[in-house]
Amino acid sequence: MSHNPDAIAPHGGQLVNRIATPEQRAEFLSKADFLPQVQLDDRAVSDLEMIAIGAFSPLTGFMNQEDYDRTVTEMRLANGLVWSIPITLSVSEEVASPLQEGGLIRLDNSKGEFIGVLQLTQKYHYDKTREAINVYRTDDVKHPGVQVLYNQGNVHLAGNIWLLQREPHPQFPSYQIDPAASRQLFRDKGWKTIVGFQTRNPIHRAHEYIQKCALEIVDGLFLHPLVGATKEDDIAADVRMRCYEILLEHYYPLNRVTLAINPAAMRYAGPREAIFHALVRKNYGCTHFIVGRDHAGVGDYYGTYDAQYIFEEFAPSELGIVPMKFEHAFYCTRTKQMATSKTSPSKPEERIHLSGTKVREMLRRGELPPPEFSRPEVAAELARAMRIEVSV
Repeated sequence: MSHNPDAIAPHGGQLVNRIATPEQRAEFLSKADFLPQVQLDDRAVSDLEMIAIGAFSPLTGFMNQEDYDRTVTEMRLANGLVWSIPITLSVSEEVASPLQEGGLIRLDNSKGEFIGVLQLTQKYHYDKTREAINVYRTDDVKHPGVQVLYNQGNVHLAGNIWLLQREPHPQFPSYQIDPAASRQLFRDKGWKTIVGFQTRNPIHRAHEYIQKCALEIVDGLFLHPLVGATKEDDIAADVRMRCYEILLEHYYPLNRVTLAINPAAMRYAGPREAIFHALVRKNYGCTHFIVGRDHAGVGDYYGTYDAQYIFEEFAPSELGIVPMKFEHAFYCTRTKQMATSKTSPSKPEERIHLSGTKVREMLRRGELPPPEFSRPEVAAELARAMRIEVSV
């Protein structure tokens, strides 16, 4: 069920594979009409897929209570391995009540399609407020992650899973590169050091700057945008992907960059999610991971560099991936280039700070982001997409 062909070990040592074999799939399908059913929301479907393809290694299923409790309180699994985000399957009391521990559960997507199986080993209740405070550092229901947590069921279902079949991504099949494939790709390219970059926004000039700084040090860049569930006001995944394609075509050395989708859902858990994102990229084969300003943050819930400080809470050997920490990049009007406070002689008034939020705000006002914010080809694509969105 697992393999490890690389010197860059997956988290826990083995790359998990929970995709059903043809024989297992046939057996599960033969039982489909007789198994109790649980319908998954979009995030649970993403989690199911991420477990199955090994992106959440060493997890082989949804967390039991011991793993869950220790993850929430200590950022570790029951065996002591670093893990910062609970991966759980939540259902209502009504759904959980008839389910028998020890049995198989049919997992359906929102369309009612049979996509996976859970071998139920445990049902347990949990404290939502405790999870909110520990994982998100707030119990404010305005926080998107906390909102999802408080709206989900009160019972967790635990146990190993199987994904019935790995289907091509409906929007981006050519960019669906799962961990086993990305590891092979890096080997084929001869890359020994690979830096991963997490994003849920179109890449602006500050992102480009820190990526290229990282590329001066490592063999390759793994540009890995998240295309699972995000906030309603985030820019749509298809628009973001077009922007990445445009940017790579015109401004990056193509032989040193790989673009692939990350099918995970966004938690907006700030520092804890930075650790989580790093471990996931380790499973994809990355040796390094970029951590910039307010990584995985939202609103004002986290300090600007809290997501960098949290890496200091673990020994490097425990993480097995090197964080590359970058200051807030800006456009320096004095030197006419991108920089950070480490390299620029400018005064605060000579600095143009960039962010995905600012770009979105400008576009919604009908303004085209200036070249200091975005490359003109990317700005044009964003403006085109925003016009379509507004007209709809």
